[in-house]
Amino acid sequence: MKAAKPSSVYVREFRERMRRAGLIKKDVWILPGYAADLATIEKRFRQVPGEAGTDPLAQGGAWPSVDGWTLGALQSAIEASPLVQVGSVDVARIEGADPALSLVMRDHGDLPVFLVVGALQIVVQALLWPVDHVRDPAAFNAYVLGTHKFVPLSNVGVESVAGVPCYILFGSLDTQSSLTNILFEIQTLADNVIASVDAYRSFLKDEVLMQAGLSA
Repeated sequence: MKAAKPSSVYVREFRERMRRAGLIKKDVWILPGYAADLATIEKRFRQVPGEAGTDPLAQGGAWPSVDGWTLGALQSAIEASPLVQVGSVDVARIEGADPALSLVMRDHGDLPVFLVVGALQIVVQALLWPVDHVRDPAAFNAYVLGTHKFVPLSNVGVESVAGVPCYILFGSLDTQSSLTNILFEIQTLADNVIASVDAYRSFLKDEVLMQAGLSA
């Protein structure tokens, strides 16, 4: 996975796009168990009244072969989906020892998300930020382990990106998953990256927040 910028940088553009769409940000207080329900409701409330049928996740029900998705088959299916056709996502293949798909999430400030197809699972992931962007990594790690259920369907890990230890957010699915579920996982991961910047911002260094245009 190659990504030069931490996800905190993409939050500013994401918020600007939301404002241009006429949306406003509201903070709410809920029990942790309702996090997934709230995310679903938020997506519904972003739709213009009368346009509920324009959900870009709605598609023709493409399914994998008996042996499961290959990277090439999944790329073709995603490229043919309304999510790409309406311009919400750009797709490109990255060649290498472990080929992957690069998904640029236009509705999330051009956030880059990466997808890899293995023998048994499909992994979708995005860079959060380098480990050295965090004030106290040990305290941050303990906090993430204690609150991981607040971020539905995604997990935080540490991975080397271009030789730099970085926090990533990732989710995984079975290679037999439907295209609908895969597209949902991609969008949910992008939503969770944006949400993670707000949820964990108190652990980020002041200079990182300033670079992202966020107040400390």
